[in-house]
Amino acid sequence: MERLTGLDASFLYLETGTQHLHVCALLILDPSSGDYSFENFKAELGRRLPLIPQMRRRVYEVPFNLDHPVWVEDQNFDLDYHIRRIGIAAPAGRRELAELVGDIASRPMDRDRPLWEMSVVEGLDDGMVAVICKYHHAAVDGITGTNMMMHLCDLEPHAEKTPPAEEWQPEPSPNDWELLAKAVIKFPTKAGIVGMVPKTLGMVAGFAQRRRKDKAGMALPFSAPRTPFNLAITPHRAVAFTEAELGAVKEIKSAFGVKINDVVLTVVAGVLRAYLAKHDELPDRSLVASVPVSVHESSRHTAGINKVSTLFARLGTDIADPVQRLLQVAEDNRGAKEEHDLIGADFLQDWSKYAPPNTFQLAARVYSSLKLAERHPVVHNLVVSNVPGPPMPLYFLGVRVTGMYPFGPVFHGAGLTVTVLSNNDDLDFGFIACKELVPDVAELADAVPGVVDELLTAARKLG
Repeated sequence: MERLTGLDASFLYLETGTQHLHVCALLILDPSSGDYSFENFKAELGRRLPLIPQMRRRVYEVPFNLDHPVWVEDQNFDLDYHIRRIGIAAPAGRRELAELVGDIASRPMDRDRPLWEMSVVEGLDDGMVAVICKYHHAAVDGITGTNMMMHLCDLEPHAEKTPPAEEWQPEPSPNDWELLAKAVIKFPTKAGIVGMVPKTLGMVAGFAQRRRKDKAGMALPFSAPRTPFNLAITPHRAVAFTEAELGAVKEIKSAFGVKINDVVLTVVAGVLRAYLAKHDELPDRSLVASVPVSVHESSRHTAGINKVSTLFARLGTDIADPVQRLLQVAEDNRGAKEEHDLIGADFLQDWSKYAPPNTFQLAARVYSSLKLAERHPVVHNLVVSNVPGPPMPLYFLGVRVTGMYPFGPVFHGAGLTVTVLSNNDDLDFGFIACKELVPDVAELADAVPGVVDELLTAARKLG
């Protein structure tokens, strides 16, 4: 039994009937690379489960929600529930597969079971097999999700990973009275939130001092212009995916002396600028992206799964020239990173551990039902996440991976998320949106190669 941290639990508290807080990944596998069959695939997954014990545990709530829930091993664990075989009607290309991913992403997860699912999709028109993985954000973040996947992946098709030999026996279910007693004893420590106030005020003072010196900093929340996808969301999701050559992105990075993340943000900005201009919705001010930042290496906290902070980045969508946009994004990101370091790696985790479950859940429901996201200034326009992935070819449960497309959650007021994962020689882009707000999300993915080519042409002119 292990208690969820405040940050992990907050992904449960903030979930509503329309705001699903799970993440998805689409893996494209080449069945000709190994001895593929669904039965072999499922058996190999079952064989490796002991290497990933968190895949057999579920959330157990404390009575009256007096404290954060705990993880407990599921005594009724059934692998057949978590891995499913799906056929898809021909012709089944990218658009049809994206529609299926969107449908799966639109469904909430069953909290009475371990919070993960895999759907194996056969019958694609190019002979490939797809696996749609779905995990709740309370159970994974970008780094822990990647680490979990590594237990299911190998560097060659027939590698042997030996799990523990002993037969798995689930731990007993927790005693409600014991959980309740621990929650009551722990309750006075919630007064520690008082100590966060001076820390926060000191951080704000540091920001003000930097700004008085005219130093560049991150974009401020609630300063973003409103776009068509900055409204309250429905439960329905639309998905699209594409890829860019990692070598091309590195060439752009080197030519202009910027970081890969600067190039990624600039590509997303170029895509959004073209899309919004086409719909006559391009704001005069730059869009603002919330960019998750992993703090696994710098956090003092050892417990918990999600170790993440965030910074707000201007995307330069108000700049027409792609090179000027890239250089401005890079300059803004340097200042944003400096201010983010002032906040500290543990700021979100320190605040979230005092999150009262009942209050958070009630606030989330009220915010959702009253569509309050449409009644205050826009916090941020979208989420853009860039996650480092494997730099070499991988075999997922013995089958060669040719594509790995990630999809994060979308939020009220920010109905579009772009997640980018480096995968061998590619950057794989996953776009997910509220279906009613961005019904033509495929246009965004389709525009990525052209925006990359534009930057690459400019980079090569420097040489």
